[in-house]
Amino acid sequence: MARHLITSALPYINGIKHLGNMVGSMLPADVYSRYLRQRGHEVLYICATDEHGTPAELAAKEQGVPVDEFCTEAHHQQKAIYDGFNLAFDYFGRSSSPQNHEITQEIARELKANGFIEERAIRQVYSNADGRFLPDRYIIGTCPHCGYDKARGDQCENCTRVLDPTDLIDARSAISGSSDLEIRETKHLFLLQSALAGEVEAWVDERADNWPVLASSIARKWLTEGLHDRAITRDLDWGVPVPADTWPDLAAEGKVFYVWFDAPIEYIGATKEWADQDPENRDWRSWWWKSDASVHYTQFMGKDNVPFHSVMFPATLLGTRAPWKKVDVIKAFNWLNYYGGKFSTSQRRGVFTHDALDILPADYWRYFMMANAPESDDSSFTWEHFTATVNKDLADTLGNFVNRVLSFSKKRFGEEVPAGAEPGEAEAKLGEEIARLLAEYESQMEAIQFRKAAAALRALWSAGNSYLEEKAPWLEIKTNPEGAALTLRTAMNLIHLYAVVSEPFIPASAQKMREAFSLEHDTAVWVTQDQARSLTAVPAGTPFTIPPVLFAKLTDDDLESYKERFGGESA
Repeated sequence: MARHLITSALPYINGIKHLGNMVGSMLPADVYSRYLRQRGHEVLYICATDEHGTPAELAAKEQGVPVDEFCTEAHHQQKAIYDGFNLAFDYFGRSSSPQNHEITQEIARELKANGFIEERAIRQVYSNADGRFLPDRYIIGTCPHCGYDKARGDQCENCTRVLDPTDLIDARSAISGSSDLEIRETKHLFLLQSALAGEVEAWVDERADNWPVLASSIARKWLTEGLHDRAITRDLDWGVPVPADTWPDLAAEGKVFYVWFDAPIEYIGATKEWADQDPENRDWRSWWWKSDASVHYTQFMGKDNVPFHSVMFPATLLGTRAPWKKVDVIKAFNWLNYYGGKFSTSQRRGVFTHDALDILPADYWRYFMMANAPESDDSSFTWEHFTATVNKDLADTLGNFVNRVLSFSKKRFGEEVPAGAEPGEAEAKLGEEIARLLAEYESQMEAIQFRKAAAALRALWSAGNSYLEEKAPWLEIKTNPEGAALTLRTAMNLIHLYAVVSEPFIPASAQKMREAFSLEHDTAVWVTQDQARSLTAVPAGTPFTIPPVLFAKLTDDDLESYKERFGGESA
């Protein structure tokens, strides 16, 4: 079986993420990882918090704590939420780790040795009160376009216009508030992407046909517009330091690498963090070094991250002239909006991940987000759509099937799977349908098409309901008890099959379905076509219990309370 390396775009350390962030990177990576593991592949799913950059420093300052303490606490807070969503990372690291510092600095040295990094003098804002150069985000003032008085030096959050620090009216330091600012010359390191443009384009041409159109079109657009040399250092206290053995003057000035230079390298750094926990049995280089033939690498991200992963990070790795593993497939997602608008903390608009888990279990969210993943275009979350999906697909189609089959069988035949008659024409027809739908589900999962995979999974659930309605064991038992027992035994085997194949989408509920049957040696990790046709994994005489309600139906009162709490169409 293949070895699959999977990463999702690193969530930034500053603040709890909303559902759009979850569905655009981490959740689909988890669903895909779970599926591949079940199919027998060796999988390494790596993620981490992205901890460097101006927002982390400013957030720590606002809270009055050292930035490293802020990041440590925020990392644990985010990890707890991702655990709540049952994201089965093999390792969830931190970009501030010593491993990432070491690898980032080494990659920078290699780029310099190969002539792809050079020092350049630029003019930058200097704060006399703070005694330091200020990155763009450390400068605030009044936007010349809309008059917003807290615009940053790179962009106005109010009107979204891109700005230069010198555009701001009454510019001042975000650190001290001082307006004693001047323009001075300073040096920074630049990655010479223009010199690598041809190699990057050739590299993209080799593999972009295997990417979704969204990712490949963004990559080619950037290449068509031309790659420009990019500053990869900043004047910050928090980040990967420029190594003094290579750039002594810049190191003495306290320069650190730009967060978007070191953040993708953290995929490698986090893998080394993982390996360092068990060095005798884990080899990080086998995933990242001279591994192209044996490792298939898939990245998951929102569309805003595509340029960095399809162009900038490959340019960085290509420029080292070292055999680093580079991505095979970029799975990009469009935006998940909230009632057609952006998620907003300040305006109480939208659902953030910690609040989502506060009101409903993770599987409700996991299924809904993947069944409506913004793959082909932007999509919009509404409570009406969420409620309808939960009630129809999860509560009625799956949950009700499980409950009524087990409850009726217990009532009429006791607490063991009944034997009944031999399978007949209806069971043969059902088996063929289940095998066909399972093949469709597998095909869509292999193609990393989550909405279509969810539709195939839902069709599998619906097939059980159709069979039950056709056989009607509540009527059949009156004239043919053996036939009714066969129907229920077959339906119980469907429940077990659903437990196995639904695990990537709804792992906690799948576990509950599986645990309903006391099967001593239930080691099934997937279902073959023959097993789907025969439906005999749960034999007669197997003890069973009725699990608690898998999915509670959401009421109109629930709907209104959610809209009132989080904002809705009228907000």
